[in-house]
Amino acid sequence: MSISIYQLKPRFQQLLKPSLCWLNNRGVTPNQVTIAAILLSIGYGGALTFIPWHGFWLVLPLILLLRMALNAIDGMLANHSGKKSNLGALLNEIGDQISDLALYLPFIVLPAINPLLLLATLFCAQLAEFAGVLAHSLNVTRRFDGPMGKSDRAVAFSLLAFMHWYQAEAIWLNIILMLVLLLSVVTIFNRLHKALVASRPATP
Repeated sequence: MSISIYQLKPRFQQLLKPSLCWLNNRGVTPNQVTIAAILLSIGYGGALTFIPWHGFWLVLPLILLLRMALNAIDGMLANHSGKKSNLGALLNEIGDQISDLALYLPFIVLPAINPLLLLATLFCAQLAEFAGVLAHSLNVTRRFDGPMGKSDRAVAFSLLAFMHWYQAEAIWLNIILMLVLLLSVVTIFNRLHKALVASRPATP
């Protein structure tokens, strides 16, 4: 697997185990956690778009971290409680795309951000996730290869939010966006390539 923050997921999950037990003991279902992550993303994205308070951008990294925690917990909870379902799998995938757009598209309201560059970046990010899911069509497991997966995007956009709050020059924000775009293209190639390799029959 290409280098990605996703490789830290097992350690992150270890930190979330107390929350997992707390939710499970109270009968919270994996789908409820997934929906909570979606609603959190839509709600905060709406606040970023329509409420002109500069401080919202400073808090965005914490919201992204919370969203990542909820995304990890829903899968852990499904395995722990034995409540894995096809509906949950579909909800998880579509929820990730909705949450990404809800939290990252509001950057388009920032004067420093090149809107076409942002839209191209988000398009390639969505395409990278589609490439990961597309592996199922070859009867192999979903691909999470980097270098620009969901967790990596969260870190990149957290940095963008902080830099905007700090009032960094526009050129630096757009350079970061350009890097996210280029690394997303590499990620698309990596995921498709690795899916093809994994689908080949093993040689004796």
